Amino acid sequence: MTKLALFVQLKAKHGKEEDVADFLKSAQALLAQEPLTVAWFAVRFDKSTFGIFDAFDGEEGRQAHLQGQIAAALMAKYDELFEGPLDIKQAEVLADRLTS
Repeated sequence: MTKLALFVQLKAKHGKEEDVADFLKSAQALLAQEPLTVAWFAVRFDKSTFGIFDAFDGEEGRQAHLQGQIAAALMAKYDELFEGPLDIKQAEVLADRLTS
């Protein structure tokens, strides 16, 4: 069962909304290098509010993701694309349903 997760809500800088959408879509290609990431979603809530949700079977996967290329890319682009402080919430998964 999936046990752990990360959630990040992101606010795009004015005029950078589509750059953020493109950036998040491009991050999907890096998932091939993260076999311990069970689920990964990049979502858009409105024109400028986005989110990333990741799930893992254990702490090893979560830490690998936090130290991986997607996190590095986010950090490298953060000041250019996003407003406010980066707030990565670490969560415990209470229940899941994943299909293949």
